[in-house]
Amino acid sequence: MPAVRSLRTSLVLLALAASTPSLVSAQTYPSGPDPRNGLKHGLHDAGEAIKGMRLVSTTRKAAEFDTLQGLTFVNSDLAFKGNLVYQGNFAGFSIWDVSNPAKPSMVSVVPCITSQGDPSIYGNLLFVSAEGAGNRNDCAKGGVADPKDHMAGVRIYDVSNPRAPKLIKNVQTCKGSHTHTLIPDPKNKNVVYIYVSGQQGARPATEMAECKNGADPADESNSLYRLDVIKVDVTRPQDAAVVTGARIFTGLTPAPVRGGGRRSPRALTGADSAMMAQMAAAGPRNCHDVTSYPEMGLLAGSCGSHGLLVDVSNPEKPVRLDAVADTNFSLWHTAVFSNDGKKVVFTDEWGGGTSPNCQAMHPLEMGGNTTLVIGEDRKYKQHAYFKIGTAQSAQENCVSHNGGLIPVPGRDLMVQGWYQGGVNLIDFTDPDKPYEVGFFDRGPVDAPAAEANTRARGTIAGSWGAYWYNGYIYSSEMARGLDILELVPNEHLSANEIAAAKLVRMAEYNPQAQPKLVWPAAFPVVRSYLDQLVRGNGLASARTTAIASALDAAEKQSGAARKSALTSLAAAVAGDVAGASDKARVTAMAAAIRDLANATR
Repeated sequence: MPAVRSLRTSLVLLALAASTPSLVSAQTYPSGPDPRNGLKHGLHDAGEAIKGMRLVSTTRKAAEFDTLQGLTFVNSDLAFKGNLVYQGNFAGFSIWDVSNPAKPSMVSVVPCITSQGDPSIYGNLLFVSAEGAGNRNDCAKGGVADPKDHMAGVRIYDVSNPRAPKLIKNVQTCKGSHTHTLIPDPKNKNVVYIYVSGQQGARPATEMAECKNGADPADESNSLYRLDVIKVDVTRPQDAAVVTGARIFTGLTPAPVRGGGRRSPRALTGADSAMMAQMAAAGPRNCHDVTSYPEMGLLAGSCGSHGLLVDVSNPEKPVRLDAVADTNFSLWHTAVFSNDGKKVVFTDEWGGGTSPNCQAMHPLEMGGNTTLVIGEDRKYKQHAYFKIGTAQSAQENCVSHNGGLIPVPGRDLMVQGWYQGGVNLIDFTDPDKPYEVGFFDRGPVDAPAAEANTRARGTIAGSWGAYWYNGYIYSSEMARGLDILELVPNEHLSANEIAAAKLVRMAEYNPQAQPKLVWPAAFPVVRSYLDQLVRGNGLASARTTAIASALDAAEKQSGAARKSALTSLAAAVAGDVAGASDKARVTAMAAAIRDLANATR
């Protein structure tokens, strides 16, 4: 397995972290055979390898976007509502009807130069990120000739009729929107906040007079060192506007780099040497992405050189709780909370997503994941790293990218995209021993280069992000289209666990705004815990066999007889806790049986 022990750093241990990179050289890719090795190249006829999943369908991009021109027409992120999937693209977005996952149908396509086009859905409103110098208010191609035509921020669409989306408003922000994240108002269901992560410097006065570059993170007039926060009253989305800036970077210092020293600030257009020198003494000035967990009032900030933990129980007044850095992490990119909110998996987009950084010569600690545990003191503690366990070719842009939870009770399981490294399933229940449960991979789009391990920039492709939604895994393939996959049992995942996951239904899903997953009282939920106890030897085999038989017998009954049988079984299983090696899981199973008994009529 590719998991390796962590090299923990924190703000209070920066000096130590900078001096202890010695684990790096010891970590290499496994040398054994792997079905992902040596897959045939091709855009639509590449070789495939799969484990723990089956490919239900692959649907090509809309004709309007089916062009390979660098990043101009690549697909980006996904959002979900009902039977619809909203797929972003650097040149607009598509809406798919996935009522039949084996044959998705196109509902509408909206061409609109918008790089990078990450979408979020809230009711009948679709929010789309726009960043870059070439985006126009009118969505047209051809670039921006007049500064007043430049669009950088968040576009808001009315998608009440998904066949004919209507642009309601372009909300301009000082730094554009590389990504954005929704946080519903905890007190008003008609209000949602959008936290905007913009990678640019402040826009010039010719575009927005109120925008200003500055080197002091505490300067309230400074447009840098803050996340713009848009407030949207969903009954009047045309009035949406930036209401505050989330100043969650004040007091941070530069992160250390491998081999010692500190990171230099990213170049800023218009900044003179004095400003850059002052910025060199500060920490990050923005996030690449943030993940909210509204149920917990928390936000995990993936902020370039740092991973942040932020209290957003009051979305207009966020409070930073902790920040960590790591010499092995080049770009803290995205994050996924565990369902109990006690762990966070951060990803490292080493190389920016366009480089082949999963080759055999690359260290496993870089360009992968790391798991952090949130303590009672609301501080992070870093644990293990994880990276896909098979080396990719020099033709495959590959690094850790976007993913989300799979709702298997009793486990922390996630699915994740790795660009041309494919899609995989990861169990991070034990933060020190994450491991791979399954995968789906294709060969590279491009043919092998003439010289090994060298590569001019080729076709950018692969899984931008992969997410579980109502029983299936959806992967946004940047160059090829939309993949839909379904889990199948293997030695790491049982049929009961898959069945339990399929019981969790969502009306809407935005991966960067995590919902709390709740399972109904059901036999597959109980059997999931039982399968895990058998797999992990968490309870004596005589007892797991007896419990399985008792469950089968109870399921054949109905009404009062089933209720009585389950009530007795719950009491017996509760009595097993003391003698179990996995007390927590046995306790959870007893509770699940009790819930099932209480739900029986």
